[in-house]
Amino acid sequence: MSAVTVFQGVGNHYGAKAAGGRHYGRSISTGHARQLPAPNARLKLTRRGQFVLIGLPLVMLAALLLSVAGFLLAPAKASDSAQDLSITPTVSVVVQPGSSLWSIAATVAPDRDPRDVVAEIAQLNNLADGTVVAGQQLFVPAERN
Repeated sequence: MSAVTVFQGVGNHYGAKAAGGRHYGRSISTGHARQLPAPNARLKLTRRGQFVLIGLPLVMLAALLLSVAGFLLAPAKASDSAQDLSITPTVSVVVQPGSSLWSIAATVAPDRDPRDVVAEIAQLNNLADGTVVAGQQLFVPAERN
């Protein structure tokens, strides 16, 4: 038989410490003593713990490897040879007050779809949002024969 000290309650009612650091509680006797796990006991993970500890880093590593592979294997050039590349003939135009890319596209290439011409103007001049200001110089594609 062994004696086990049980502390009940919350606060200073039961199991309170005295000024000297002693515990005041009641002792009970049981038929067997409860053993605490050994300090070097193995850690057992649940399925969720195994996924977090092993699976999640593996998924992140796979995503990183696929991203790097996609970056390295992506075609970095628009053409296989320099002979396939062609220079787009352009004309320099100064934007007038009240002008827009649509009006410039309609003036420069009236026989073409203005959406295509606006896209080419934006690409030639690196225009992200498609806005222009008066006095700005733009390169526009010259009329094709």
